[in-house]
Amino acid sequence: MESQNLKHRSRDDPRFTTTTSNEKNRANRREIRMAMAKRGLRSLVIAVSFPLSLTLLNIYLFGSGRGYASLAKPFWFPPLWLLHTGCLASSFLMGLSAWFVWVEGGFHVKPTALSLYLGYLGLSMAWHPTVLWMGASWAGLLVNLAMVGTLVGCSRDFRKVNPIAGNSVMPCLAWAAFLATVNLKLVFL
Repeated sequence: MESQNLKHRSRDDPRFTTTTSNEKNRANRREIRMAMAKRGLRSLVIAVSFPLSLTLLNIYLFGSGRGYASLAKPFWFPPLWLLHTGCLASSFLMGLSAWFVWVEGGFHVKPTALSLYLGYLGLSMAWHPTVLWMGASWAGLLVNLAMVGTLVGCSRDFRKVNPIAGNSVMPCLAWAAFLATVNLKLVFL
């Protein structure tokens, strides 16, 4: 008779589920990590695409290089397409390194890092039209030297927050130093 009183186990009956609270916690942590990864990826895309889109807009508006193309240049001067590519690569690396600093909370710890990064963005946006479009080599040289200074400051401040971010600025610094050399030669042509 007792076998007739036994109930059949149901999958939906919470009394008979086999999941433990530990398994539920693991699933919950996995969901939280996935949400954090999606937010991180979204912020990375924004951090890299913002300076890249500004540089692309700058190249589109002022990239004809009418002042640069009309000059008699030495053989080692880069062609215009290489200047544009170098500026895009520099913008990408600076956006990436700024994201590394932002992820670590570095812009709150070192507020000068944000002002130096924004200063670099403004100066790099000003250099392109100054030198390549207007042909103002002296003004471009001053802008470029200020850009090198902001990159040195960015590298120093970024490295204090995240060493990878500080090292990511170094190729941008090398590119800016090369642009300063080109710009200096343009002054004396």
